[in-house]
Amino acid sequence: PLAAEAWAPRAARGPPQGCFACIAKPPTLRPPSPVLAPASAGYLMESNSCKGDSLRTAVPCKHLVEKKTMTNPTTVIEIYPDTTEVNDYYLWSIFNFVYLNFCCLGFIALAYSLKVRDKKLLNDLNGAVEDAKTARLFNITSSALATFCIILIFIFLRYPLTDY
Repeated sequence: PLAAEAWAPRAARGPPQGCFACIAKPPTLRPPSPVLAPASAGYLMESNSCKGDSLRTAVPCKHLVEKKTMTNPTTVIEIYPDTTEVNDYYLWSIFNFVYLNFCCLGFIALAYSLKVRDKKLLNDLNGAVEDAKTARLFNITSSALATFCIILIFIFLRYPLTDY
């Protein structure tokens, strides 16, 4: 329809303005105007005073307006204290319960050790520390008293009371 001489390339105007979402989509085409003849359309495309394509409407970037009104989203991260540092003395309590259960002190130590594990799961650090101290106290007491009784038994077996 039009000769190749009528179409002159336009000079580059720099990088496109707007956000990536608007630049990536091709602009919508408006229907051709019935008033324009092909020769006048070629003249409009050659004109330097034209800000945009004569057949496409210039649509402002809607994302720039949204960015001004949108607030910055925030992320809330809950940081719990490190409960792995609390020792529950579980193995020591089982050993005392099975082998050195002097006056059921090993059983009480085992009960407190299990309470420490439960409180660590519930992120109750202060309660876990207090129960760990109590479990350690019962483990020390049970171990010491049972060891003392075992030593007394060996002494009396080695030196029976009939010799005195």
